[in-house]
Amino acid sequence: MPTYEYECDKCREVFEIRQRITEPALTTHDQCGGAVRRLLSPAPFILKGDGWYVTDYPSDSRKKAVAAEKGPSEKAETKTESKPSEPAKPSAPSTTTSSGGAASSS
Repeated sequence: MPTYEYECDKCREVFEIRQRITEPALTTHDQCGGAVRRLLSPAPFILKGDGWYVTDYPSDSRKKAVAAEKGPSEKAETKTESKPSEPAKPSAPSTTTSSGGAASSS
């Protein structure tokens, strides 16, 4: 159920009330009897799940601090691990036929 904010024109009190969307808007204030009007307010939202932390979008200074905490050996390992090794090249041409068998020399 949504929460709506109302302001009383007579006493200027701002109050919230939970109403169904299908219910009509309030017209009078229960405490003083003055006319009320519904206020526009931003919809609330809740951040759930992983990923809503300050560390998810670090600033440049935070990135530098994290890099400084890592030792030089960790940086070197990361660089060598990220570079893929090249496959070995065959030294002699293959002697297979298109049928997949070995070529015979008769």
